[in-house]
Amino acid sequence: MTDGNLLPLLNRIAAASIIDEAWGLATGYFAGLGFRRVNYGFTRFRHLKTIGDPDDALFLSTCDADYVKRYFHGGFFARTPVFRWAERSTGACTWTWVKEAYDAGSLSADEAEAVRQNAALGVTAGLSVSFPDASSRAKGAMGLIADVGMSHADVDTIFAARREEILAVANMMHLTIVQLPQLSRYRALSPRQREALEWVADGKTTQDVALLMGVSPAMVEKHLRLAREALAVETTAQAVAKGALLNMIFQRLPDAAQAAN
Repeated sequence: MTDGNLLPLLNRIAAASIIDEAWGLATGYFAGLGFRRVNYGFTRFRHLKTIGDPDDALFLSTCDADYVKRYFHGGFFARTPVFRWAERSTGACTWTWVKEAYDAGSLSADEAEAVRQNAALGVTAGLSVSFPDASSRAKGAMGLIADVGMSHADVDTIFAARREEILAVANMMHLTIVQLPQLSRYRALSPRQREALEWVADGKTTQDVALLMGVSPAMVEKHLRLAREALAVETTAQAVAKGALLNMIFQRLPDAAQAAN
């Protein structure tokens, strides 16, 4: 890809209005390089050595449904050596070091078993990007899995030649995604729940919100209670904070998302 093609792609990713749009543009580019399978994860709720509640994390993948279920929802990702690398590092690397560490017997038993299980599924060569931390509790990373038949040497060659392109697309995708509403069936808010939280965030009392929304104080309390339940928190203050972190309030949501709620 020449600069003449790359810059329009970066602009399109930056202008994306929903996460799926930014994701689709970036993964289309990666597929053209020989990485049709891509995994991405981002959390704002990292705590110590965990990613926090998985329902609060964003997981995206172009892999088949069975692999996604096993990799993300089954927690397999946390056993892989590239996850350990991403936790501790910022930047990018190919997976040649994983092969070398495996051959040398320097991986932990869990990591070595994860390498063997991945190999059985055709996941061998690839590269990882670990994005700079936006805060002490935020972390994002991405893995590009090389197409079947590509070797570690092939990936090393591609990355050496296209490193800046790959990182430009990856970073633009990540920066765009983290500022878009993170919508999911686990943490869905209705328009009225969002509105109530936004007024509370502005410092309004329940009586104020009732007047502004044209409903009774009891109805305001109901909206706030349902918002707390949707966000899995105990207090309205926590709901406001979590809704803001997930970009679920004070955002112009796509029309389709509004209609769905």
